[in-house]
Amino acid sequence: MFSIGEFAGLGRVSVRMLRHYDAIGLLRPAHVDPHSGYRFYTAVQLRLLNRVTALKDLGFSLHEVQTLIDEKVDPAELRGMLRLRRAELAARMRQDTARLAQVDARLRMIESEGHMDTGDVVLKSIPAIRVAQLSGTAAGYDHPTSITENLSPLYPQLMELLERHRVAVTGAPIAWYEPAPVEPGDETIRVHAAFPVGSAEVPAAAGFEVVTLPPVEYAATALHHGPMSEAFRTGQKIATWIDDNGHRAVEPGFAREVYLDCPDDLDRWVTEMQVTVRVTA
Repeated sequence: MFSIGEFAGLGRVSVRMLRHYDAIGLLRPAHVDPHSGYRFYTAVQLRLLNRVTALKDLGFSLHEVQTLIDEKVDPAELRGMLRLRRAELAARMRQDTARLAQVDARLRMIESEGHMDTGDVVLKSIPAIRVAQLSGTAAGYDHPTSITENLSPLYPQLMELLERHRVAVTGAPIAWYEPAPVEPGDETIRVHAAFPVGSAEVPAAAGFEVVTLPPVEYAATALHHGPMSEAFRTGQKIATWIDDNGHRAVEPGFAREVYLDCPDDLDRWVTEMQVTVRVTA
């Protein structure tokens, strides 16, 4: 047997926590000395402590942990529950990491106010382009993870369909968006993942749409370097250039995003952002 201090050290928990577990009946000592009141535990009880700690660390309340322990959940079911909770926590961490990256990027933007270089913004015409596309729905522009989560999976799906039907891709992948409100005040947007396909023949029921994106007479364009979660940096640069030159943006704003280089390292991405504008004389 082990004293409460020794058991706490082996299980990597505090003595105070073990006393609390004892008080609520979650993990009672194997033996309590009737004279000294000292608590003693066995090595076998480390298995129960491991379960309690794992469930608690994954966000279950002690009441929920008690219920799971009392119901004698079998190891397979417990593993499934832990994997599900782990996936939920991992998703939350990704969202928090994305928010933190955005906060850092916003801080850098604030620090650079008054010093923004718009010299690399280029005004150009964009020809009509025939594309194959898949579409999804995102919560809105103020939910960058929603756009990524709904847009990114579409590209490998679309590429697989194009390869299956032997439709050749003729250019860099494109994203474009359009408002899709279901009620007043709703900022839901429709996201479209597209690949240029030129004049290639596409069989019926191929599993994707083929549309022609209309030509754009004037677009203010700039290269965005880095992850698209920080696209507002380049968007602000383009907006500043449009205002400085007395032009007007045409709704819905970003006409297209063309992903020129997409390595595994998101910080090395290169994307051309294109904003349709109305040029004033």
